[in-house]
Amino acid sequence: MSSGTVCRCLPYRSPAACCSRASILDATAAPVLPRLAAAQSVNPEVTAPVQRLNAALLAIMKSGSRTSFQQRYEALAPVIEQTFDLQPGLQLSLDPRWASFSSGEQAQLMTAFRRYTVANYVANFAGCPGQSLAISPDIRVLLNGDRIVNTTIASPGKASHRLGYVMRQTPSGWKAVHVLAPGSISRVAKQRSDFRAVLSTGGSSALVATLERKVYDLSGGRLA
Repeated sequence: MSSGTVCRCLPYRSPAACCSRASILDATAAPVLPRLAAAQSVNPEVTAPVQRLNAALLAIMKSGSRTSFQQRYEALAPVIEQTFDLQPGLQLSLDPRWASFSSGEQAQLMTAFRRYTVANYVANFAGCPGQSLAISPDIRVLLNGDRIVNTTIASPGKASHRLGYVMRQTPSGWKAVHVLAPGSISRVAKQRSDFRAVLSTGGSSALVATLERKVYDLSGGRLA
């Protein structure tokens, strides 16, 4: 990684920036969560997906400009698939329209939304010398059984930031269904409004096209 590498992951970039961490949170954060029930010590089964994601993010940051956006995308995509259950986040943003779509339309939306999520992570975690990602030693338990696993993102000489992954037990193990950060509620509300505006004018095909255009922009035209 060259000394001129720009740290694009910390601190949060302005809302006007096309590749802000806000866009990652927009894609997955929950506007409302059940109340916290208690805290518990780290459970390896719950934290393992976040550990894998953190390791993959550090790997693509260290590779920096030595690898293309496409290569970093291909390296991160399977980890995102293993870490997240993305459908709850997309369904939440599209309710009540989600149930009205055919299975084919839902599949197309999920494919575009998954590509959008991966591209967001690749664009935002683009390289930062000395970056560290550390999981908090305690896990917050929600009354519905979900867990919140917090990751602290730190860089030398910069303020640290925290992402909270809401983990849910699924048939394929614990997966993240939402991402939390200060201010994420208002951004999610905006995404829901934006998605619904697109749907009202062009239906599911228009939203797929919008998400694919975002992928194109995030990748600087490297992913079509």
